[in-house]
Amino acid sequence: MGFSTLDYIIFAAYALLILSVGLWVSRGKKGEKKSAEDYFLASKSLPFWAIGASLIAANISAEQFIGMSGSGFAIGLAIASYEWMAALTLIVVAKFFLPIFIKQGLFTIPQFIEKRFNTNLKTILAIFWVSLFIFVNLTSVLFLGAKALDTILGTGDGSMIMYFIIGLACFAAAYSIWGGLSAVAWTDVIQVVLLVAGGFITTIIALNHVTPDGGIFAGLDHIFTTAGDKFHMILKRDDPEFMNLPGIGVLIGGMWVANIYYWGFNQYIIQRALAAKSLREAQRGLAFAAFLKLLLPLFVVIPGIIAFVMFTQPEGTAIIDGVRADFLRPDGSVNYDISYPWLIKSFIPVGIKGLVVAALSAAIVSSLASMLNSTATIFTMDIYKPYISKRTDGSDLVPVGRIAVMVSLAIAVLVAPALDTMPQMFQYIQEYTGVVSPGILAVFLMGLFWKKANSKGAIIGVISSIPVALMLKFLPIEMPFLDQMMYTCLITMVVIIMVSLLTAKYDEDPKSIPLPKETFKTGKNFNIAAYAILLILVVLYTVFW
Repeated sequence: MGFSTLDYIIFAAYALLILSVGLWVSRGKKGEKKSAEDYFLASKSLPFWAIGASLIAANISAEQFIGMSGSGFAIGLAIASYEWMAALTLIVVAKFFLPIFIKQGLFTIPQFIEKRFNTNLKTILAIFWVSLFIFVNLTSVLFLGAKALDTILGTGDGSMIMYFIIGLACFAAAYSIWGGLSAVAWTDVIQVVLLVAGGFITTIIALNHVTPDGGIFAGLDHIFTTAGDKFHMILKRDDPEFMNLPGIGVLIGGMWVANIYYWGFNQYIIQRALAAKSLREAQRGLAFAAFLKLLLPLFVVIPGIIAFVMFTQPEGTAIIDGVRADFLRPDGSVNYDISYPWLIKSFIPVGIKGLVVAALSAAIVSSLASMLNSTATIFTMDIYKPYISKRTDGSDLVPVGRIAVMVSLAIAVLVAPALDTMPQMFQYIQEYTGVVSPGILAVFLMGLFWKKANSKGAIIGVISSIPVALMLKFLPIEMPFLDQMMYTCLITMVVIIMVSLLTAKYDEDPKSIPLPKETFKTGKNFNIAAYAILLILVVLYTVFW
């Protein structure tokens, strides 16, 4: 089924709506220039529902729709642990980390490092994060998004990918450069409604085409019956995907390192919470996002399992012409990451296809805009302002932020096509981010909760974490990368403790953070939400163990 005139009209209407809202929100009072707080923290005015929606829109991207659906094809529901464990992580971050960050009045996560340790470590981490956002996050979202659109709208042979990369980049830049976080966050509210609706529509229509006679529940029963091994959350050691998701270690090991780093100390995620009206509003926003995370596997993982069943064609499956040819590369390997766009191209009818592609584009563009804004925030506030700026009134910060957005995007557009050879993009992103994230997480945790941690311990710890991670990665004995992350984090903590104790001049570091009990007190609504999420997770893991 091709893309019709009606589909193009619907898609164009979506693009016009997002650009209009983004530019409308971006307008300032006549004659007034945006301050750094206006541009980078949306004037600290976001309500909880905008925070929650924007968190999810920033998080859900091609990495999930394309990469996680591809992993759903290859691994099954077990990959949903990233989503369901993230729901619990959001509650932990809201209760134990946010109160400290908001009390410190932060613009960026590296600023916390400067307040707790020193400027040198802050600068090292700021440079690292800017590089990570540009060369891993922006490039992967651009490439996967362009690959999806090429499969749906183009020829599917990759010839249009560069054009789609440029188109997505220009679309994201059109409103995020001018409007800053306000434009990004408020358009995200629309984007998240659209991407959730589009995701459910795709899953429902795909299920209706699994069996010859159709039917959503018949399709669900068929994939559960014929691909039952894809519905286990905890993989056994003899499973070929155990190295990616190491059984019970997912619940008690390295998954916590990946999730706490991502949701607690990732600038483009936590920046929304820092822009909240108040701490209580920020915490409620993270709880709202946690509920949305519980829904995600329904429309990012299940489609991958549906594509797997259609590809393998077990008895009772509808015959799909050319399905094997569509998924197999010339070398005979399976192209997992086309699962979601293939379902859209093959089964979504005229009119609805325009809406679903708009939803997919919403996921891509919202993430790009968020990453761009956060890259600009860190570069401007943590690198440009202390080392380059010659003005004391801060009047040059917003213009420099806008230039940083354009430069970052230009670099990512040039680098993105080089990712064409990756088999499971979602796993690639997790694995290579995991080389550096455990050491950074160790520094933050020790800085937050151990008053004797000092600057020397933190610097030596974070620098030593890289060779430790690489050593574990290339050991003769193969080890799951989530386990590598856990051991790297623990070893880095030990290094920080040892160095701090050997070099400490005081019983407690002068820059340590006082943590009275009142710091972690939360409101009634948040507590109810936290218990509800915990109960739902217990049920989910019991059913799909």
